[in-house]
Amino acid sequence: MNKISFDYDSTLDKQYIQDFARSLIIKGFDVWVCTSRWDDETAAEKGHKDWNKDLFKVTDSLGIPREKIIFTNYELKSKFLKDKGFILHLDDDWVELNHINNETNIVGISVFGGNSWKNKVKKILSTLDIK
Repeated sequence: MNKISFDYDSTLDKQYIQDFARSLIIKGFDVWVCTSRWDDETAAEKGHKDWNKDLFKVTDSLGIPREKIIFTNYELKSKFLKDKGFILHLDDDWVELNHINNETNIVGISVFGGNSWKNKVKKILSTLDIK
């Protein structure tokens, strides 16, 4: 199965990106979330109750199971995504994207720029002979 990950904050929290993620899920892609956020346990230790409530509301609505949510606890995402079979990661953070593009075989794509990010994703998926 073809794995694609999305950042949450300023990415998958946007409705139009949720719609795109949903379309990928319908097409059979294995959609994950990789966020810099603290996991619930770490957040609770720091005094933040229900830290990920908004994230879970979105992922539940998309049908993304909790075991497909990666919390990096503010470590670089490239460390968590590398060699895990992901083909794409969509994010708004250029630092994260640069590390992903330089340290992994994953294509990191910025979600800024109108629909250009969507066109890049579609182009990459078409070159991989994935519909």
